[in-house]
Amino acid sequence: MMVLLTLLAAITLAIIRQRNMFGVVILAGIYSFLMASVMIILDAVDVAMTEASVGAGISTVVLLATLHLTQSIEYPQRRSVLIPFFISVVVGAALVWGTSGLPAFGAKTAPIHGHVAPTFIQYSADHKMPPNIVTAVLADFRGFDTLGEVTVVFTAGIGVLLLLQGGWRVTGNGRRSEDDDEQQGMDSSGGTA
Repeated sequence: MMVLLTLLAAITLAIIRQRNMFGVVILAGIYSFLMASVMIILDAVDVAMTEASVGAGISTVVLLATLHLTQSIEYPQRRSVLIPFFISVVVGAALVWGTSGLPAFGAKTAPIHGHVAPTFIQYSADHKMPPNIVTAVLADFRGFDTLGEVTVVFTAGIGVLLLLQGGWRVTGNGRRSEDDDEQQGMDSSGGTA
């Protein structure tokens, strides 16, 4: 486990230092696979599968498609970094202040442990659900939520396929499809649409 966490930290530092965008995309995919490995070690196989498919699969393809439409090298900018730094510090302080009122991690007196968790545990045993309570909760008690997540992943996949199918090219004036170019060519030559 410590080896994976060390690799995650090293990859994070490499992503921060990387100036080549293709390298960043590849490192982000590696990071997602390592994170999926951490989830497998923690016996959260469903989370690991989601991380591997969405984090390493779909996100990497979307980032590569975006990279195809942009420049591959990040050039240093000469703008001041004080304003973004100030905003980051303020937002970070607000998050720390906001989470200070939460119950301690794993506290038995947290509200979720008083009603929701015992109900799920009891119904999982009574209704002959799968032996893994997480699977039972995701499949049976939160079925519509899981259906929503599947819909999001399916929609993202359709979006990636539409991006990768081609037929688009970047011009100086913005994006136009090749069909629009053919239509404009027919109109300028006197043809009918």
